[in-house]
Amino acid sequence: MSDVHTNQAAANPGPINPGSKNPGPIKQGHHGSTPAAWTTVVIITIAFFVGTLAVIIGNWPMFWVGVALVVVGAVVGKIMQKAGLGTIPKR
Repeated sequence: MSDVHTNQAAANPGPINPGSKNPGPIKQGHHGSTPAAWTTVVIITIAFFVGTLAVIIGNWPMFWVGVALVVVGAVVGKIMQKAGLGTIPKR
């Protein structure tokens, strides 16, 4: 079964970069694996947990805290991105 996957991978080299003299696979980015992205995701995940728990127990002030945490997470992520933590350092 592994031969099938190996042959398929060899037959499909991925997207080709049509603008270059040496066409090859297009260089892929970091897919958001940065400190800014991870911090944003963690804060917003906690916010959704707080909001969901608040709805389950019927605590509306706690729900609005969860909503505020979503906004805080987005703002913190943008600030971290502007501070240079939204990119992977070049090696």
